[in-house]
Amino acid sequence: MLLDRIGMRVPVVQAPMAGVTTPRLAAAVANAGGLGSLGVAALDAAKAGEEVRQTRALTAARFNVNVFCHRPPRRDAAKEAAWLAALAPDFARFGGAAPEGLEDGYRPFALDPEMLAMLLAERPGVVSFHFGLPPADQIAALRESGAVLLGSATCRQDAERIVAAGLDGIVAQGWQAGGHRGLFDENGPDERLQTLDLLRALKGVGLPLIAAGAIMSRGDVQAVLAAGAVAAQCGTAFLMAEEAGTSPAHRAALAPGATRMTRAISGRPARGVDNIISRRDDRAAPDYPLPYSALKALHALASKAGEDGYGPFWAGTGCAEARPGTAAEILRRLAP
Repeated sequence: MLLDRIGMRVPVVQAPMAGVTTPRLAAAVANAGGLGSLGVAALDAAKAGEEVRQTRALTAARFNVNVFCHRPPRRDAAKEAAWLAALAPDFARFGGAAPEGLEDGYRPFALDPEMLAMLLAERPGVVSFHFGLPPADQIAALRESGAVLLGSATCRQDAERIVAAGLDGIVAQGWQAGGHRGLFDENGPDERLQTLDLLRALKGVGLPLIAAGAIMSRGDVQAVLAAGAVAAQCGTAFLMAEEAGTSPAHRAALAPGATRMTRAISGRPARGVDNIISRRDDRAAPDYPLPYSALKALHALASKAGEDGYGPFWAGTGCAEARPGTAAEILRRLAP
């Protein structure tokens, strides 16, 4: 059984939220019997390796390292210039100027041999993929290292691709989930299946399912287990953990409970709190991850002036239910 291979005593995975997950958080969840995770998509291999080693120093259990498998952005100078021009009034509002260009700050795993080498050397125990799958040779190398491999799917077609690739489990990401949609093709159709509906759609696909999306309580965990999942992946529920790297502004933004799916922050569909930036028209957004570079600069500028409405504050639909506590306490609240 998948959970036995990982060594999980509690069928709860702490989601790998890049920028929020910390070694302390992942280790605390792992030590309490769940699967702790690190999101390293925004880090280079050296920094990611430091986080992996810090986590290993805090736990003897397996933990998950998540990487992004997106395609590189297609550059369109006119489209990028228009996006920056549209943001210029926002920068001017806080006495700044928009950057001259957009930067690509997220290296796809397929083009990052140093990240692969780090994972093969450090052996966290579990590796998960978002936005698709890496090449077969990378999958084979990770499998030979003893890693349990997981992939995210939002539909039956993508789940079947994960099965065909020889992975060990599927993270079934419902429409309500916070953060980026795990679409293989962000410009393709999206069935927008709710978590329980997605579990039904993936029934019999051939791999264990880990449900994600709107899982904030013990009852929610029990519901997805009853629907056929072997575990629940919870991200928003851990945003208020003492060990999480969630900023004070991000924590405060969860209370109203309103969220939106938007491309305006990163160029890919992602769910975050309802704020100034998530309400922006995103139809002309450049390719992922280009918009991120301008948005991060704008958020930093606005925050200094006391305006946090430009924050990329990822959160799922149940964010108002997030409660503070240690990671172990939160895990106990979720455990069936």
